[in-house]
Amino acid sequence: MHDIADLESRQIPGVGVASSEFIDAAAAQSRTLGFDPAMVFVPHPIQNRTDAEMRTLADEALGDILRLLCAGPNTAGPSTSKEGTEDT
Repeated sequence: MHDIADLESRQIPGVGVASSEFIDAAAAQSRTLGFDPAMVFVPHPIQNRTDAEMRTLADEALGDILRLLCAGPNTAGPSTSKEGTEDT
């Protein structure tokens, strides 16, 4: 979150990517920092995924990441990728 805030403060677009387990934590940190970053959340858990599964998660999230990067300052809010979840 701090890295994204630093990038944005230098007019460099950034998108945070985290697993869905951290949606609430990211929202709390965002409020604390007074910063509303563009975020993409991928399905949790991550640690036991194979390389192929990680590539699939990355491929599924890429469209949302690029959309948020190209949108400029965050106006769309966080996005949750695939597995039955919806954009928020």
